[in-house]
Amino acid sequence: MIFETLDTFGHEQVVFCHNKDAGLKAIIAIHNTVLGPALGGTRMWPYKTEQDALNDVLRLSRGMTYKNAVAGLNIGGGKAVIIGDPATDKSEALFRAFGQFVESLGGRYITAEDVGIDVNDMEYVYRETEYVTGVHQVHGGSGDPSPFTAYGTLQGLMATLNKRFGDEEVGKYSYSVQGLGHVGMEYVKLLKERGAKIFVTDINKQLVDKAVSEYGAEAVGLDEIYDVPADVYSPCALGGTVNENTLPRLKAKVICGAANNQLANNAIGDEVAKRGILYAPDYAVNAGGVMNVALELDGYNRERAMRMMRTIYHNLARIYEIAERDAIPTYKAADRLAEERISAIGKLKLPLGRSQPRFQGRIRGGH
Repeated sequence: MIFETLDTFGHEQVVFCHNKDAGLKAIIAIHNTVLGPALGGTRMWPYKTEQDALNDVLRLSRGMTYKNAVAGLNIGGGKAVIIGDPATDKSEALFRAFGQFVESLGGRYITAEDVGIDVNDMEYVYRETEYVTGVHQVHGGSGDPSPFTAYGTLQGLMATLNKRFGDEEVGKYSYSVQGLGHVGMEYVKLLKERGAKIFVTDINKQLVDKAVSEYGAEAVGLDEIYDVPADVYSPCALGGTVNENTLPRLKAKVICGAANNQLANNAIGDEVAKRGILYAPDYAVNAGGVMNVALELDGYNRERAMRMMRTIYHNLARIYEIAERDAIPTYKAADRLAEERISAIGKLKLPLGRSQPRFQGRIRGGH
């Protein structure tokens, strides 16, 4: 059934990586390399079954193709998952073994941090392969992409508020933020700086307490977040939280957050549109992190990265134009924008022998 699934999703290559001595079980999925090498983070998660891990990496890697295309980057889409508990199963050997598998792909796949992985883990991967982004600044990298993802989410929010309410005054509106990880907490900080009313929830009570004490947020229960009378629902944790059970409970007029795969399925996306809720397509909104690390390919510059984040505003505005023009829900408009770009660039016959410089300004001292 795997090849049938790949036919459906359109993947080019799926690599199963195993090293018994290091305890490594990982899957790398390369979805599409029309625009360039496949770039996407590595997620470490204690999947209940290997099939769950495969399903996740296939879905996430396809999402990266669309995210990178809409973001205007010259990179394709890929993703990796490592099966294991990030709290107990990490080791130098595991990440170096993974790095060797990334290296064996010869640059077709470039990795970075994702859920369960931090910049210190990437240090070990980097010892085995050049094809890593999000490495520490001491190596000429960009470090943790979370602040950039949050800042990009703010840009997407402003474009969405402007479309829905006719202004970009973030502080005028109230927000229910689900998830206070690295990105979610940074997003709450940005909202607070603009004077917004914020409701928060997270499975980690310490993070909730921090958001309350440092940013004046109001804490609500995990399930109560869907009933909060906020203007904007901002999912910033795992995906699928807008579903047939939660959608009827949402009071928000806007859905805009940093999580991936926020809609449980396309039918939910259609229903969101029917209810008059403006959905900011997740992969267009949360592209700040990948934009930031992509700059490492030809020499990282923080000022250039911040300028690039601001293009997310215009990408969202373009998506809303397409949705209106073609009378389709916004999630379909985002896909259409991505597919049009991939198709157009795919038809170009690029001259042979040209190679883009990669990883300029990198320092590999001590490795």
